[in-house]
Amino acid sequence: MKIFVVNAGSSSLKYQLIDMDNEQVLCKGLCERIGVEGSCISHKADNGGVYETETPMPTHSEAFEAVVYAMTKSDAKVIDSFDEVSAIGHRIVQGGSIFKGSCIITPEALNDIDELGALAPLHNPAHVLAIKACIKTFGTEKPQVAVFDTSFHQTMPAKAYMFPLPYKYYTDYKVRKYGAHGTSHNFVSNRCAELMGKAREDLKIITCHLGNGCSITAVDGGKCVDTSMGFTPLDGFMMGTRTGTLDPSAITYIAEKENLTPAQLNHIFNKESGILGVSGVSNDNRDVVAAAKEGNERAALALQMQRYQIIKFIGSYVAAMNGVDAVVFTGGIGENDANLRKDVCANLTYLGAFLDAERNTQRGEVKISTDDSRVALYVIPTNEELAIARDTLALVK
Repeated sequence: MKIFVVNAGSSSLKYQLIDMDNEQVLCKGLCERIGVEGSCISHKADNGGVYETETPMPTHSEAFEAVVYAMTKSDAKVIDSFDEVSAIGHRIVQGGSIFKGSCIITPEALNDIDELGALAPLHNPAHVLAIKACIKTFGTEKPQVAVFDTSFHQTMPAKAYMFPLPYKYYTDYKVRKYGAHGTSHNFVSNRCAELMGKAREDLKIITCHLGNGCSITAVDGGKCVDTSMGFTPLDGFMMGTRTGTLDPSAITYIAEKENLTPAQLNHIFNKESGILGVSGVSNDNRDVVAAAKEGNERAALALQMQRYQIIKFIGSYVAAMNGVDAVVFTGGIGENDANLRKDVCANLTYLGAFLDAERNTQRGEVKISTDDSRVALYVIPTNEELAIARDTLALVK
């Protein structure tokens, strides 16, 4: 059975086609600049074929048509017809408290995903556009599945997900912590248990998903008991362009001083803050690291703040779980920035977690702690697409 996995943004469309008989990725690609000038597709097949071209993509519908052409007719084709695809799996950021797990997409489910857009304004509206474009392109006969980033976090107890606000805001508006990156945290914590040769139910694991968006999750006995992102993916610790947790009074103070609307504040805190806001250089860690090496003090400060906040969250989750067996690094930064891992792990020696300097320089899936560490340290590349495909397969079966 072949599963088509979709991860849509407002102007982008990432995809993979996975043969679930052996979990082989047949092809992967990216459509960029959807709805603006210069839209293009970059498609790579597992047989080495490459198809790249600029083509008008006014909407996601045209993007899906470009993908179908790439997969079935281009020089990098991997199937003869899209009829060979059994189902489509969609990554959805926000499922609120409505969706406890993945689900077949029905008109009712699609409406619920749309209404949850206020909780993930940068993501859910784009997911809805992609689902509707899929229906338009492929019809209603091919099953589609929604896999939610928030589902894994639905096991959090109320003491972790509730905010200390008047209770009516929870009952009336469902204001609470939902988290994000749950698909990734679920995947890498499960893989960590496999690498340790133990059942996940017998372990306490802290998973650090570090990229342009970042979150840390405490997994106790195979279940999420707390996570750093909150009501929206803005909460937690500083990210590429997001603030992370702030004193609410700082928000109202800035709003009054600058005479800003909620929409303007939302843009500043989501798009102009974090690593970018402090460094003034970039939201890309590589650029900020390079600037810091050249003596840029604000870039160096941004990196120091980033590492300090990661260390604090890890420590708080050790306390919350009354111990930890393993810490996992994943995501673009977590997997590729050996210096960040070194700086963070330097403050975990009190746990009996000791970094092996040579192992830490290796790429891919690797245990980076010394053999005599009481707490294991791992780098585990996340594979959200495979996790989505597995959920999709289970549901359509």
